[in-house]
Amino acid sequence: MTTAAECCDLILFGSLGDLARRKLLPALYQLEKAELLHAESRIIGVARDAMSAEDFRERVQQSLKEFVTKEQIDNEVWQRFAKKLHYCGLDLADLEAYDDLAQLVNPNQRAPICYFATPPSLFPVICDGLASIKLNQAPTRVVLEKPLGHDLASCCKINQHVARYFDESQVYRIDHYLGKETVLNLLALRFANSIFSDQWNHNTIDHIQITAAEQVGVEGRWGYYDDAGQLRDMVQNHLLQVLSLIAMEPPTRLDAESIREEKLKVLKSLRPITQANVNEDTVRGQYAAGFVGENRVPGYMEEEGAVGKSSTETFVGLKVHIDNWRWSGVPFYLRTGKRMPQKRTEVVITFKPQPHNIFHETLNQLPPNRLIIRLQPDEGVEIQMMNKVPGLGKRMQLKPTTLDLSFYETFENKRIADAYERLLLEAIEGNQYLFVHREEVEHAWRWIDGIRSAWTQLEKAPKPYAAGTWGPVASVTLMAQDGREWDDES
Repeated sequence: MTTAAECCDLILFGSLGDLARRKLLPALYQLEKAELLHAESRIIGVARDAMSAEDFRERVQQSLKEFVTKEQIDNEVWQRFAKKLHYCGLDLADLEAYDDLAQLVNPNQRAPICYFATPPSLFPVICDGLASIKLNQAPTRVVLEKPLGHDLASCCKINQHVARYFDESQVYRIDHYLGKETVLNLLALRFANSIFSDQWNHNTIDHIQITAAEQVGVEGRWGYYDDAGQLRDMVQNHLLQVLSLIAMEPPTRLDAESIREEKLKVLKSLRPITQANVNEDTVRGQYAAGFVGENRVPGYMEEEGAVGKSSTETFVGLKVHIDNWRWSGVPFYLRTGKRMPQKRTEVVITFKPQPHNIFHETLNQLPPNRLIIRLQPDEGVEIQMMNKVPGLGKRMQLKPTTLDLSFYETFENKRIADAYERLLLEAIEGNQYLFVHREEVEHAWRWIDGIRSAWTQLEKAPKPYAAGTWGPVASVTLMAQDGREWDDES
């Protein structure tokens, strides 16, 4: 039996934007369908456009029909959901306009949860507006979408402005990767199973790979993407968050403070990448024209909106070291790029090989065991190990086999919730453990800025790679120089 969350007013700034239409409103609909929203809760859309609540409901219904793609919209659920939808049109930069919002909200009746689904440049303006109507005091919470700035300085500026009005306990910084079932399963995998928790260190693990590959290009957002690049867009938040969960020490409790404390220790232990090691430990790439599947696609500089020359990277490969006892000598290889052969996000943990091979008569070298954690698209966990081939004969034949725990097959009658559903629900319930602390995001930016600075100082331009491949040849070399190879090559 499900239990509804506390009664709230979810105030959605940027309610007509792409993120709200594609992700947030469908996620809220699914929460309503699961009866996880309080019967008296409301969703208040806020945007510049002037429209009635009824017009807003029609816009939301169209979004649900377009983006809730795996099922029909349930009319009974929609009727309940529609009653929760309200709208407030205002200019976010006009402090006096916030009085209209104040008329709609009563913190004594419903906890205000303000979701900033807008460009980060508007975060300070919205904070000023909420403070002007005294909507910055508890129980108000604010949910901040990424990216938080474009470097450490801009990130600190936003955080400082938010902190002027809101205590850290009221601030929920989103990284949607932290809402994925398989990312959360890292905690269970590591700390609920002694077979892994006792072997999770430099004594048994050879190296760890983290891949986040996208088939798509810049999707018509060339101008935005050219200011960001793959290092800022993917590594700074998503990949470093996954790395932190893999590498952190066991938290004392399953709560926000304990988990954040251990993740922060990992970020503080990252070995800096500077001019001294940037050539050996990083690869930058930019896709050229090629084929993704059977479709020919343009190169980055041929995409719609491209202007002049660009040194923005669409691929990043990194060799990362965590300087602490647990991970001494264990490299983490991170790889992310656009226009790759397939969409795939996974973690591959390769264990050290057996020290002695008693099966050398039939197999010269025993391949190492590997634990593969698939984050998308087919969420699950695989363990690759050696087994005997059934049959008679003097020699024992071995074959690599896979133990496969697919979430969709194991929990076939259980719908796997979208990451935003979980994160919205946790924000409504006041749980911060899946959200990013201010110190985490600032330490991540500090490390990323070091890489970008080294690239700039050495004028390290991105290497071209054909669309539909796994990145520049230098990415293969990044691992080959250590006698290793990426998962897709093994």
